[in-house]
Amino acid sequence: MNLKNICTLLLIFLAGDIFAQGEAKLIREGNKHFEKGSFQEAEISYKKALDADQESLRAGFNLGDAMYEQENFTESGKKFMEISEKAEEEQIKAGSYHNLGNSLLKEKKYEESIEAYKKALKLKPDDLDTKYNLQYAKMMLKQQQQQQQQNNDQNKQDQKNEDRKDQQDKQKQDQQKEDQQKQDQQKDQQKQQEQEQQKQDQQQGQKEEEQKNEQQQQPLKISKEDAQRMLDALSNEEKETLKKLIEQRIKAQGSKAKEKDW
Repeated sequence: MNLKNICTLLLIFLAGDIFAQGEAKLIREGNKHFEKGSFQEAEISYKKALDADQESLRAGFNLGDAMYEQENFTESGKKFMEISEKAEEEQIKAGSYHNLGNSLLKEKKYEESIEAYKKALKLKPDDLDTKYNLQYAKMMLKQQQQQQQQNNDQNKQDQKNEDRKDQQDKQKQDQQKEDQQKQDQQKDQQKQQEQEQQKQDQQQGQKEEEQKNEQQQQPLKISKEDAQRMLDALSNEEKETLKKLIEQRIKAQGSKAKEKDW
């Protein structure tokens, strides 16, 4: 939908000799630029006219139009607001509110633009352009509110998804931490068992070594008969017989013993 801007007030001010000649000349010059689409040059001319007469409603109104056409909606809105407050004639005041509504609408300030159009219609109830723009502004406001609601709903859903993801990540991290702790405990237990086994093996080895040493240190036991024969051999100086007896005894017991010279 295209906005219908009120620029017809330019024609309202074209006639009349009540304005100063310099101001009127500059306004006419600005109007020519405006009609050609040279809005920047028109703005310059209208500003010069305002320098000549700061109270000129005509120069101020047309300056707002030139700013609007250059899409300088913030400044055009300020100018139309200024004219609407100064103007006493209802037609000028209504036109200023209408164009103020257009400037606000372009800035997507839909609620403010609706109020401006309503003020214009109070002064000029039958203005079809203002009625048209008012309905357009209401439609855009509704779309804006719906879009904001959708954005809010989407943001809430995104936040829920983000919270759910954070919770899942935390649960995963906690599970990984718990698994790691279990693995560490198992490793510690295994290490402790290995140390215990190693200690037991060492103790067993020491015990076996001690038993072996005790067996080696035990004195050679012989029977009375063997002892008697050894004595007899000594008495008969049969050392060779004694030697053989000792060797046989050692072999029978399965252990080693040093030879002893009797």
